[in-house]
Order: sequence, then structure tokens, then C-alpha cells
Amino acid sequence: MRLEICHLYPDLMNLYGDRGNVIALSRRAEWRGIEVGLTAVGLGEAVDFTAFDILFMGGGQDKEQRLICEDFQRVKGGALAEAVEDGVPFLAICGGYQLLGRFYETGTGERLPGIGILDVETRAGRKRMIGNVVAGSLLAGQETRTLVGFENHSGRTYLGPGVRPLAEVLVGHGNNGEDGTEGAVYRNVVGTYLHGSVLPKNPWLA
Repeated sequence: MRLEICHLYPDLMNLYGDRGNVIALSRRAEWRGIEVGLTAVGLGEAVDFTAFDILFMGGGQDKEQRLICEDFQRVKGGALAEAVEDGVPFLAICGGYQLLGRFYETGTGERLPGIGILDVETRAGRKRMIGNVVAGSLLAGQETRTLVGFENHSGRTYLGPGVRPLAEVLVGHGNNGEDGTEGAVYRNVVGTYLHGSVLPKNPWLA
């Protein structure tokens, strides 16, 4: 048995130890005797994402997001959408989460188009939302599970009807500091603002 992991833009999108999520997935598979293949995919690379078992993308700053936005529009957007509709799991953190949505509007008013996999919209706010987060998630089933992590973002993300929240915030800000939601889920896609890294801090989610 072999687990194929795709790490998107590891050189550009790796804030606050987000790479730890890939390490956690790899180690947990290896402990179970599962061979792991890890493929790093960067700018300009056209890939068949349906060949992977899981996709991962971490967080980054506005400069990096502009580069990736262009790459999504020119090279990867269609293939990523196809993989998602085919059921491939995708974990996206912070800036990666934002770019899977409809758009991210920067603090200067520049609108970076996303690829619309997630029915969310993000606009930069004047004040950063920083600190530890505790939330309750029903992702694992009917039982509420505790989700913890660290957030540091100025983007305010608002969910549309095509997604459901990953969790309800108990402590912290979450998506926007207003509606009590954290993250978004569509099919096997999970978007979240939680760093930490989020998977090592939440073994049930991994």
C-alpha cells in the first residue's frame, strides 16, 4: 500500500510551521506500514492531481498569493477542480484556504481571483486576528470534537451556501470574528485558518 501526497508550493506557502501537516501525515502512514510518496509541486508545473491521495497547501503572504493566483488561473485551476470533484482530499491553510475561494481582496483593494472550489469570499481587514483558537467540530460525525490551533490573519472570510463551516469558535476569531465560524468544508476539501500545525495538534483530524 502506498499513500501519494501532493504538497503545493512548499517553497512559497509555509507560514508558522504548516509543513508539519505533511510530516504528520507521512509519519502516521509509515507507523501503519504504508509507504509514502511525497511530491512537491511549484509554479508553472501542470499536474494530474487525480493521481494523488491527498493534496496540501499551506499559508503565505500577499506577495506569494499573487504569484499563486496567477499560476492557478493559467496552469492548475482546472486540474485542481477536477481532482476535488473526483473526491481527492485537500487540506488548505490560511492563504491557501483563501485562494480556493472566489476571491481575496487585499488591504489596498486589489482583488485576487480564486479558483472557486470553495464558496467563500475573503476581504482583508484593518486589524489582524491573532491568537489561539478553540472550536467545536462535527466533521468526524455526530459527536462534537475539539479543534485547536493558532491563527494570525487579516483576511475576513465569509461562507456561501455551497460550503459548511469546519467548526464553531469557542475561543478566538475564526473566519471573520463575527459569525462564530471557523474554516469551510466542501466534499473532501477542508479549508482552515488554524496553524499549529493543525494536524499534529488534532490527531483525530489527521
